[in-house]
Amino acid sequence: MTPQLQQAIRLLQLSTLDLRQEIQEALDSNPMLEMPEDGDDDHSADNDSNESDGDDIQHPEPSKIEALNSDNASPDDLDANQWEDRIPNELPVDTAWEDIYQTSASSLPASSDDEWDFTQRTSSGESLQSHLLWQLNLLPLNDRDRMIAITLIDAINSDGYLEETLEEILSAFDAELDIELDEVEMVLHHIQQFEPVGIAARNLGECLTLQLRQLPEDVPLLAQAKRLVNDYLDVLGSRDYSQLMRRMKLSEDELKGIITLIQTLNPRPAAQISAEEPEYVTPDVIVTRDNGRWLVELNSDAMPRLRVNRQYSSMVKRADNSADNSYMRNQLQEARWFIKSLQSRNETLMKVSTQIVEQQRGFLEYGEEAMKPMVLADIAEAVGMHESTISRVTTQKFMHTPRGIFELKYFFSSHVSTAEGGECSSTAIRAMIKKLVSAENPKKPLSDSKIAGLLEEQGIQVARRTIAKYRESLGILSSSERKRLV
Repeated sequence: MTPQLQQAIRLLQLSTLDLRQEIQEALDSNPMLEMPEDGDDDHSADNDSNESDGDDIQHPEPSKIEALNSDNASPDDLDANQWEDRIPNELPVDTAWEDIYQTSASSLPASSDDEWDFTQRTSSGESLQSHLLWQLNLLPLNDRDRMIAITLIDAINSDGYLEETLEEILSAFDAELDIELDEVEMVLHHIQQFEPVGIAARNLGECLTLQLRQLPEDVPLLAQAKRLVNDYLDVLGSRDYSQLMRRMKLSEDELKGIITLIQTLNPRPAAQISAEEPEYVTPDVIVTRDNGRWLVELNSDAMPRLRVNRQYSSMVKRADNSADNSYMRNQLQEARWFIKSLQSRNETLMKVSTQIVEQQRGFLEYGEEAMKPMVLADIAEAVGMHESTISRVTTQKFMHTPRGIFELKYFFSSHVSTAEGGECSSTAIRAMIKKLVSAENPKKPLSDSKIAGLLEEQGIQVARRTIAKYRESLGILSSSERKRLV
């Protein structure tokens, strides 16, 4: 495998963020590479280079797909066994696509657009401990109580619960300080008034009680909800509603109201606070609908353009074998290979994305239930590439559609046979399960066997254990855990 081939394969599998870093490193290390400035006449630069010695190579605009050495190109994949030394011959850019697909320049919303949210794009994560310490600094505590508070805050886990008992926390202090258990508990009560509501609870019951205490006293059924949380939370967890109504002397409507109130509370109060930096996805491909046609285009903002610096390339002399000239000639060759690798990456991404849209038009128009079963081999055969190439180009690449942003791998799924001899995508089956569960009677939720039976009525034969696997992957509880009064 030649170094040029290794570079082409590496660029192909890079995410957008990693590619930008790779391009920046190439710009920093190779004086022959440059990024065109706004307003540069790139086409003129191309024409000048063609008339001279071909040293100036421009990275094509993402929306304009042109054939590179189309007369010579024959292999259509990135299989190392079929590659030779010349990248142009081995990275084809055949663009014989159906007329239904078009390409045009596009970009994400500019900073001046109404949709642009600056705070979401510049915010950084905050740890739970730093959030609580900030509130602690607002309290007029003495040094002794502040030390206790910091120790308590350090013992709060990511869900917002106090992991250690007060006795264990007390034992951590130096005996010479003579700290009493009552002091630790008093400071704990201060911390339990912090945001988020329910923080520093020692168990679920206390967490819910802290949240109920923050509600106005005129909230209907508030007193009964507090009693249920304090005394009968285990009975509620087992969903023994008959016993609850009997022991608390409640009617069914009253119990429904209490459960509805409790369901508004957060059993993991600190889950909303994360120390992780927000991760943003830049779509590589943008799909839009125009006059009944689906348009596929590369995101021009995600695909930087490069070209060879004409001034430096003109200094290279063909017959000069001096060290300086050899260095410049080598840098020029590396710049050419890098640009061609980028061109090939864009062309391959465009071909694969276009074929994915063609195969999954039903999903784009009707949603997940219309997703077709599709595997890597299907796209590989359609575009004439190896499956390994499809795997690389669909990893960490994202497509912006009217239905949201999806990784290209999302559109691939296994199939299940139907009664009519056809196939149904596992993604579509998951969507059907979600739809059936959302429409079920909460008093009599659907079991996995019942869901399998309902799907069989639609001609889709799925085993009960497969339903259970799909249900769990969707985060849907079992039928016994979903049973509710309301």
